Amino acid sequence: MSLWFVSAAILPDMTQSAALTPFRSAALSSGVQAGFVIGALFLAVLGIPDRFDPRFVFAAAAVCAGFVNASLIFLEPGSGWAILARIVTGIFLAGVYPVGMKIIVGWGIKDRGFLVGALTGALALGSATPHLIALIGGSNWQLTVIAASVAAIASALLCFGIALGPYHAKAPKFDPRVVLTAWTNRRVRLAYAGYLGHMFEMFAMWAWIGVAAAASYSATLPFWEAQDLGKLTAFAAIGISAISCVAAGHFADRWGKARIAIVAMVISGTSAVLAALTFGGPAWLTFAIVLIWGLSVAPDSAQFSALVADAAPAEQAGSLITFQTALGFALTIVTVQLTLVLASAVSWPVILACLALGPMFGVAAMLRLLRIRD
Repeated sequence: MSLWFVSAAILPDMTQSAALTPFRSAALSSGVQAGFVIGALFLAVLGIPDRFDPRFVFAAAAVCAGFVNASLIFLEPGSGWAILARIVTGIFLAGVYPVGMKIIVGWGIKDRGFLVGALTGALALGSATPHLIALIGGSNWQLTVIAASVAAIASALLCFGIALGPYHAKAPKFDPRVVLTAWTNRRVRLAYAGYLGHMFEMFAMWAWIGVAAAASYSATLPFWEAQDLGKLTAFAAIGISAISCVAAGHFADRWGKARIAIVAMVISGTSAVLAALTFGGPAWLTFAIVLIWGLSVAPDSAQFSALVADAAPAEQAGSLITFQTALGFALTIVTVQLTLVLASAVSWPVILACLALGPMFGVAAMLRLLRIRD
C-alpha cells in the first residue's frame, strides 16, 4: 500500500523540478482513486475475490502495481502519461486491499473486528511509508518511487506464505446480482452509508495532510524546515493509525463495531475542526492536533468492512466488500482532487473544517444501524 500516496509524498520535491498546476498535482493522487474504482467494480461485478484463490489475485495485482508505479521515474512529472500510470496503479491496488479483506475475514467470526483492524492498520502503515522515505531521501524523489515499487513486489512473495482460513467461502458461480445485496439488505446499506461518510474525510486528509501541515508551519518556520516537518507530520499522522486500528478492532469485538465507529468519527470530525481553527498557529499545537486526527480517522474503516461481512452471506462477502470500497473510493476521487484545488483558491482552514461533514453523516448512519440491531 506504499504505492498509494507516493505522488503526494514527493509533490514538494517534484515541483522543484517541474512546474505543476494544482489540478495536475491533485490528479496524480486522485488518479489512483479513479483507477481503484475501475478495478474494484471489475472485481466485484465478476466476483473474482469469491471465485478464485484470493492469494493469487493479491500477488498478481501487487506485482503489476509495483512495476507500473516504477514507470514514474521515466515519465515527465505531472504529464498525461504520469497521471495514466497512477490510474493504472489504482486499478491493480483494487486487487490488493479488498482482496486482503476477503482473506482476513476467512480467519474468524468472533474476533473479526480485530482481524480487519489489523489489516487496516497494515494499510495505514504502508500508506504512511512514502512520506518517511521522502523525508530520508530529501529532494531525490525517484528514490521514494523505487522503494515503494520494491515493497509492493516483495508483498506478492509474502502472500504465498498465507493459508486460507476455516471460514473462507467460495462462490459456486458468477452472479452479478450479488451487488444488489448492497441495497436490499438494510444492514449492509447502512454500513455502506457509514463508510461513505468516513471516506469523505479520511483519504482527503491522508493525501494532503503533509501539504496542509507544511502550509500551517510556514507561518512560523522557515520554508524548508516547514516542508520537512510536514513530511514527518504526514508519516506520523497516517502511521499512528496502525496502532489505533488494531486497538479499535480489539474493542469492537467486545463493545460493538458500530459503537467503535461512532467514537472514532466523533473524535476525527472534532479534530478536523480544531485543525482549521488553529491553522498557522504554534507548530507543536498543529502537530498534536493532527496526530490525534490521524489516530482517530482510520479505525472505523475496518469496522465498516466487518459490518458488511457480518450482515452478508459468507460467499458474497468478498464481492460486497470490494463493491463497498469501489463506492467509497469513487467519492474520494472528488474529495482528493478538489481538496488541493479549493485550498489553493479559498484557504486550508475552510477546507479542513468542511472535512468534518463526512464523519457527521457517518455517525447518523451508525446510530440508525444500532437502532435496527437493538
